[in-house]
Amino acid sequence: MKGVMSMRNLVLVLVIIGAINWGLIGFFQYDLIAAIFGGQYATISRILYALVGLAGLYAISFFFKRSRQKVATEV
Repeated sequence: MKGVMSMRNLVLVLVIIGAINWGLIGFFQYDLIAAIFGGQYATISRILYALVGLAGLYAISFFFKRSRQKVATEV
């Protein structure tokens, strides 16, 4: 169970990083990840963008896990 919580926390951190970056892009046209890691096309930036995207896809499952847990407790 501890490994699952660590994975959830990592996913949430990556989603938060992505949300902050998109907010900065939307409000100020400033890409923080690109600025830190050497541009949008730098290898490390692309890896981080990919990890944030995968984390977002994984985070979708959080909605379904909550509804299953809620149904199980109601029965």
